[in-house]
Amino acid sequence: MFSTGQIVFAVLFAVTFFVITIFMYKKDLKLHQKNYKGVKWVGIFFIIFIIILFCIKYSLKN
Repeated sequence: MFSTGQIVFAVLFAVTFFVITIFMYKKDLKLHQKNYKGVKWVGIFFIIFIIILFCIKYSLKN
């Protein structure tokens, strides 16, 4: 299905992308902590909202 070269390229690309992403995140960590203080609360409430929607959907389905 895939040649050996394609598999090697995919693995190397994924590993390189992951390493560069982590490196860039650590480089900008102080800036992110300064500018995005309340973002985790927005994320938590968004997840809670989605869970509530699923609960309503399944309770009305039955």
